[in-house]
Amino acid sequence: MSRVWITGYRSYELGVFGNKDPKELVIKSVIENNIKQEVIDGADWIITGGQMGVEQWTAEVANELKEELPGEFQLSVMLPFKEFGNQWNEQNQARLSTILSNVDFSASVSNDPYKSPMQLRAYQEFMLTHTDKAILIYDVDNPGKTQYDYEQIKRFSEQNDYEYRLVDFDELQEAANEYQNNLNNSDD
Repeated sequence: MSRVWITGYRSYELGVFGNKDPKELVIKSVIENNIKQEVIDGADWIITGGQMGVEQWTAEVANELKEELPGEFQLSVMLPFKEFGNQWNEQNQARLSTILSNVDFSASVSNDPYKSPMQLRAYQEFMLTHTDKAILIYDVDNPGKTQYDYEQIKRFSEQNDYEYRLVDFDELQEAANEYQNNLNNSDD
């Protein structure tokens, strides 16, 4: 069994605030390509979190791919603590609720509502010990909240057989250029 953790920037860190923002579409395309490759390479589970941005986009893309690749993989969304997202506005809570209703498995690592940063560390530890590999849409030259996951993943991989891959801004820019070329060519 092969389980892949996908995480990355929050939507606000990328300046994405609408569902049809071209940046979101490009990142979803990158996520889709990565998931497809992981499934080809034998991934049974795609596992992500519930944060707005890369994690929710991963869940949405994976859900769509399950129709294209039925029975090839399962999708899990793990939350760091009970009542995760309850402080969000109604629209964001509804989006998370829809995502959670469409996954194969979802649970909270901590059974308590948020109390301390220790719950976030426990979440990272859980994700590392329950996955075989990580993909981060993250550029070390442009820190964000994913920096904490990146640092833990890097440390963990130095002492364990755990690989990770960074999708940096250069790779995202290449994907954006390709996306724009495809749009331009479809207009012809």
